[in-house]
Amino acid sequence: MITLKGIPASPGVAIGKALLFDSEDLLVPHRTITEEQIPLEVLRLEEALIQTRHQILSIQQRLAEEMGQEHAEIFNAHLLVLEDQSLREEILNGLKGQRVNVETIFNEVVRRHLRAFARTNDEYLRDRTADIEDVRKRILRNLLGRHPDALTQLKESVVVIAHSLSPSETALMHKQHVLAFVTDVGGRTGHTAIMAKSLAIPAVVGVEVATKRIKKDDLVIIDGTHGEVIVAPDPETIQRYQVDQRRLQEITRQLQQLKDLPSETLDGHRVVLSANIELPDEIPSVVAHGAQGIGLYRTEFFYLNRADFPSEEEQFQAYKSALEQLTPNPVIIRTVDLGGDKFLSPLDLPAEMNPFMGWRAIRFSLARPDLFRIQLRAVLRASPYGNLKLMYPMISGIEELRRANEILREVREELEREQAPISPMLEVGAMIEVPSAAMTCDILAREAKFFSIGTNDLIQYALAVDRVNEKIAYLYEPTHPGVLRLVMHIIEAGHAAGIWVGMCGEMAGEPALALWLLGMGLDEFSASPVQVPLIKKLIRSVEYGAAQRIAREAMGLETAKEVEEFLTSHLRRLVPELVE
Repeated sequence: MITLKGIPASPGVAIGKALLFDSEDLLVPHRTITEEQIPLEVLRLEEALIQTRHQILSIQQRLAEEMGQEHAEIFNAHLLVLEDQSLREEILNGLKGQRVNVETIFNEVVRRHLRAFARTNDEYLRDRTADIEDVRKRILRNLLGRHPDALTQLKESVVVIAHSLSPSETALMHKQHVLAFVTDVGGRTGHTAIMAKSLAIPAVVGVEVATKRIKKDDLVIIDGTHGEVIVAPDPETIQRYQVDQRRLQEITRQLQQLKDLPSETLDGHRVVLSANIELPDEIPSVVAHGAQGIGLYRTEFFYLNRADFPSEEEQFQAYKSALEQLTPNPVIIRTVDLGGDKFLSPLDLPAEMNPFMGWRAIRFSLARPDLFRIQLRAVLRASPYGNLKLMYPMISGIEELRRANEILREVREELEREQAPISPMLEVGAMIEVPSAAMTCDILAREAKFFSIGTNDLIQYALAVDRVNEKIAYLYEPTHPGVLRLVMHIIEAGHAAGIWVGMCGEMAGEPALALWLLGMGLDEFSASPVQVPLIKKLIRSVEYGAAQRIAREAMGLETAKEVEEFLTSHLRRLVPELVE
């Protein structure tokens, strides 16, 4: 029995036989050709491109039917690769210059592009690498006459083990056949991980050696909650995880019973419990899990993987629909968090050495007021249809907040002249995810109606740790005393100014950390929909006064490990079923 460690991408436990899927790269034959054979090789490439396009469009149609149009649009990036004329020209030049078969040239050209993308640690570029790799495999399979969609041919339930899984390969999985999946590479934030969560398939990524240590038909246990893969488990271990499976099923059933109950402590202290969403079709999940609205509506999906920009009407209709479905609960729309590295578009934007600290979020919006105004018009037009709030990402100081609000005021006046109905009650807040904003939030609070703490970026900026770099993942510590002090300062400064403070980062969805946040006086918790019942259970299991005492004591500890162990011990005492 061996245990492999990776990154937990989608929670849950699965036990089953391993299926190795593309564990080895496709073997590309190498042969020389004559000049007269070049047109035939070009024709083979064109036929493979057409076949690949039909396959992707078929996947899109199926995904739109099963998971919603927004998930299907992920594959627009794949279609754009197929339409890349510069790629075709490189391949044609290679055929003429090297006189070898088209499979070889195609593979060399695409791999050269992949190596260029791989030289950056940027999260988004890594995701785009996965898209390109997906298309590469599909085209090669079609050139070689191999069936590209083996996951649709499964006859029994398996655990898929792969070096990597593309979004399209993940989309082909059926829950009744794929119990879980494991990959050598990848991170929590890729499209594949997002889809795994949507499909409720346990997943562990970034295992590095999974395809080397696991053989076909090996019995494996996948713990997607803790990021563990157990190969050839003994009977005792199997029994233990079978018990865990039944326990998780029962906990899920019990938690669902809390759906319509208030998120309040045993002594009557109430907080708001909201949900984060990536895509509009997640709204039914928000309702089903008992969230009190949306605490973070990410709007990047409008812009990603497309060759044009979203229209005002397209955005307006999406915002309006969300508000109507959730009224009277609030919907907090975050203006778009993207930059030169964050989307495929007609813009010719240079790559950045450090995109996390580059031209993104509010910096991009202020630099492109034409696009910013379109989004603000859509937001303001949607505002009468429900309880809408607006927040700006990556605010670093008061100047940015003032400039964004000035553009918002100009857009409002413009719409008023057009006699468009606008809610007079629109609250505008700031995400606090930059240390400079955290340290000057008393100033920001004078002009913001609320704060939402974005801990994912705040932690990586405060600790100087790239959160998508698996080599230093151990340094990404939400319980670091420095992080806790920053969060405490933000909450205290907001309350001192008379505004409410929420959190939309991952910290808000971790029960042990949520216990500390509750004690610190956080007003609103926003997590993924599936995490909402867990946090509600915690809140309803503790007295507010007790949570305050726990939080104060935690602030006196010196290391991240001490804080984590301290909070976990109290969580185990208060709500043992939430401690895995």
